[in-house]
Amino acid sequence: MGVLAAGVAGRMALDGARQWGQGGRPAARDLLLTPANMRHIADELARMRGAAMKIGQLVSMDTGDVLPPELAEIMARLRADADFMPPKQLRDVLDAEWGASWRSQFAQFDVRPIAAASIGQVHRARLPDGTELAIKVQYPGIAHSIDSDVANIGRLIRLSGLMPQGFELDPYLDEARAQLKEEADYRAEATHLETFGALLRDDPNFTLPQLNKALTTGKVLAMTYVPSDPIETLAHAPQEQRDLAMHHLCDLMLRELFVFGTMQTDPNFANYRYDSTNERIVLLDFGATRAVPASLSSQMRALMRAGMEGQRDDVARLVADMGLVPHTVPERFATRIIDMVMLVFDVIRADPVLDLGTSDLSRRLQRAGEALAADGFVPPPVPMDLLYIQRKVAGMFLLASRLRARLPVTALVRSYVEQE
Repeated sequence: MGVLAAGVAGRMALDGARQWGQGGRPAARDLLLTPANMRHIADELARMRGAAMKIGQLVSMDTGDVLPPELAEIMARLRADADFMPPKQLRDVLDAEWGASWRSQFAQFDVRPIAAASIGQVHRARLPDGTELAIKVQYPGIAHSIDSDVANIGRLIRLSGLMPQGFELDPYLDEARAQLKEEADYRAEATHLETFGALLRDDPNFTLPQLNKALTTGKVLAMTYVPSDPIETLAHAPQEQRDLAMHHLCDLMLRELFVFGTMQTDPNFANYRYDSTNERIVLLDFGATRAVPASLSSQMRALMRAGMEGQRDDVARLVADMGLVPHTVPERFATRIIDMVMLVFDVIRADPVLDLGTSDLSRRLQRAGEALAADGFVPPPVPMDLLYIQRKVAGMFLLASRLRARLPVTALVRSYVEQE
C-alpha cells in the first residue's frame, strides 16, 4: 500500500509541475485520475489480489459518473485478471489438495490460467472421458492475508479523507473480513453452486456449471467448463438482445429477493457471461451468496409497493424501520434522504420502459449525496443484510447502464411486489 501511494504521489507531483510550468492550474483530482496513475493502481491491486483487488473491481464498474470512460476501461482488467501463480506454486497447491499423483486423473490440464480473480485463478482441464472442466485454484496464503488486507484498506480509506468525520468504518471492515473468509471456503461455494443449479434447473435463460464433487476441496473448486464470452460483449449486440439479457438478470435478482430467499450478492461483471450459441446467460462465482431474511424480504416488498404508489409517508416509515434512515438521523437530513429515495421511484414510474443508457439518475443521486456530505451528514451504519441487497441492485443498474439496456422496470417490480 505504501509503495502504491508513493508511486501515485510521485506521478501527481511531476504532472502538476509540468502543468504549472505551462501556465495551468491543475486540480488534485485531475492529477490523480490520469491513465498512468490508473494503470499503476490497477497493476498493484492485481498483484496484491484479495481484498485490495475487490476494491479495484468495484471501481472498475463505474459507468462514467466518477471515472472518465478510458480510465474505467483501464481498471476493467481487475474483473478477472490478477497476477498468475508461478507454475511451481500451482503444483504445490494441487499436490497438497489432490496428492502428488493428481495428473493421472486428467487427460489434459492446462497450467496457463484462463482467468485470475481476487481469491483464485481458473484452469481448463479434461477428464479421460472427455468432460471439460474449469478448475478454480485458490492462491496460497490468501485466506490468512484477509485480516491484514482489510486492515490496510481501512487505513488507506481513513488516510484518504474520503469518509466524513465521525463515520463508523469498523462495522463495514468487520463484515468485509467475514465475507472474504466465506468466499475463501470453496466447499461453501460448491454448496451455493448446487443450490442455484437446482433453483434454475428448468430455466431456459441461464446456464450454470455443474459441480465435480470428487475434485472439489476447501481450496480447489472443480466444475464443468461452459464456453462463453464476457457479458460486456453484449454492448455491441442488437438493442433487443441487450434488453432481453438485462431483463432476465433483473428478474433473477427479484426472484432471489422475493422467491428464493437466497442471493448471489457480488455484482462483479466477470460473474456474468454470455453463451451466444444457446443465447443463455452463464452464471459464475457463488462465493458471496447470502440468505435473505424473510422479514427483510417482506420489508423490501412493502417499501417497493409504497414507492411505486408514491406514498412518501409510508416510505419514510419503512426506511426508518429497516434501519436505512433510523429515527436518530436529524430531520433536515432525513427529509433529503427520503427525497433521494422518492426520486428513484419517480424515475421508475415516469416511463414504462426505462432507458438505462441515457438515464442521469445515478448522477442526480451522486450530486444529492455529495451535497449531504458537504452539509455535515454522517451516515449511520446500514444493516449488513440490507447493504448486500443494495450492492446487488446497484450492480445490476451499472451493468444495465454499461449495456445501454431499456427495461420495463415498473412492470418487473410490480410483478413481484403486488403478490404476497
